[in-house]
Amino acid sequence: MVMQPVISVSRLSKIYASGFCALKDVNLDIHRGEIFALLGPNGAGKTTLISIICGIVNPTSGAVRVGGHDIITAYRKARSLIGLVPQELATDAFETVWNTVSFSRGLFGRPANPGYIEKVLRELSLWDRKDSKIITLSGGMKRRVMIAKALSHEPQILFLDEPTAGVDVELHKDMWQTVRELRASGVTIILTTHYIEEAEQMADRVGVINEGEIILIEQKAELMRKLGKKQLTLQLDVRLDAVPPALAPYDLTLSPEGDELIYTYDSKGERSEISSLLADIGRARIRFHDLRTEESSLEDIFVRLVRRS
Repeated sequence: MVMQPVISVSRLSKIYASGFCALKDVNLDIHRGEIFALLGPNGAGKTTLISIICGIVNPTSGAVRVGGHDIITAYRKARSLIGLVPQELATDAFETVWNTVSFSRGLFGRPANPGYIEKVLRELSLWDRKDSKIITLSGGMKRRVMIAKALSHEPQILFLDEPTAGVDVELHKDMWQTVRELRASGVTIILTTHYIEEAEQMADRVGVINEGEIILIEQKAELMRKLGKKQLTLQLDVRLDAVPPALAPYDLTLSPEGDELIYTYDSKGERSEISSLLADIGRARIRFHDLRTEESSLEDIFVRLVRRS
């Protein structure tokens, strides 16, 4: 049985009054309980897409359903399923942490539940500051409060829009632990970031958006398998002026200094290819004193995709 996506975006476009097209015919399904990373350079359309799904910005055309509810005709039901941690830190500076988070829960019509609010504050290392006014908190602590507010009404879906921009290392760790626990409890997490290592560490699936268009959606492991490259670098005993003709079939690159030979191959490549290369290097009487291998990261893949689009 095919499960209904928890978020379904169909042919979504957004053109602002200035004529700027922020989103072009976007189609996207997000599955219940997954961590989905939406990657893209600044200005790619990540925040616009999130803002439309969360009912903050109106689409020009297309449709979005959240938990089966249309975001226009059933706005309140759709929005009640979503927690949003925006990029901007926007809270009442003179209110306490406890009151801010409790009030946010009430905005969604949820009955008071001090035990749940306490649990959220403890998980985000905010319990000791529950009576502090927001204005007295550091930037990292304010970010924690934004996350607590987003979780206050027990949403089924949590959007994290560039969540670790400018936060401390400790919050990084706490937040990802909280994200894992939420995911384990069935919450769907959508993460937008240009910190690729976050997506590489956390996500199940990755979507890449550039200039308002989704250019790829893929399981992270499959993306790494299909688009990953490996490099074998040989550090030579004697500098070369050029790659010997006998090694031409391997499409090797010679470093500018002539002291390294670099072989780039598909991550699915057979070991026999490398064995043949090393044998041919030996026959060409090229000696090397060291070798190293490197595998492309998600960032390398992302940069290639964005350049290609």
